[in-house]
Amino acid sequence: MFILTTIQDLIQIAPQEFDKPSAQALKDAINEKYANKVIQNIGLCICLWDLLEASDGLIGHGTGKVNVNAEFRLAVFRPFRGEIIYGIIKSSTEEGIIIDLDFTCEVFVPYQLLQPNSTFSRAEDVWIWNTDDSELFYDNREPVLLRIEQEEWTDQKPTIVQKDENGEVIEDRDTAYRIIGSMHQNGLGPQLWWGEAAVEEEAEEAAEEMDDAEE
Repeated sequence: MFILTTIQDLIQIAPQEFDKPSAQALKDAINEKYANKVIQNIGLCICLWDLLEASDGLIGHGTGKVNVNAEFRLAVFRPFRGEIIYGIIKSSTEEGIIIDLDFTCEVFVPYQLLQPNSTFSRAEDVWIWNTDDSELFYDNREPVLLRIEQEEWTDQKPTIVQKDENGEVIEDRDTAYRIIGSMHQNGLGPQLWWGEAAVEEEAEEAAEEMDDAEE
């Protein structure tokens, strides 16, 4: 689910950071620039992992900022296709279910990828799996397992900032990076549905399938 990626970039350190040790100031500047940001076709950057190399700093003309050429590694969220991950149901709509991973909510399970014969309850705003003898609910805040199916990338180009009548910024751009998951296999979905042994067996089978595919 998490990977390390190596980046080379020109990092600027502001004058107000000069009282820090140089290495710490550089690390803080890298985190400020990359942490919680999406890099196209790489993933969601979580934080700086380590600093590999850095040049001597040069003061920029007219800015007072120190420019440093640095090479570093970032911890990045980017699950692979077929991976089974754990999350919490945040909310549901007629389109599907939004999953919360604590650090991001850009994980979506379309209704077509829920268990067969699932229906949406408008009264409770939840999805329900209608089995032969019972109704099983995808309740909000319920821990779930889901399978990663695909990624969606959107190149967010700079746009003119628009505000409503109250001065609030109107944000209508699509998310830069979204994960599409599924819960239509045995063992997936709310963990309360399945015994502990069944969940562990499903996770092991999924891991074996990925190993066979890689071979």
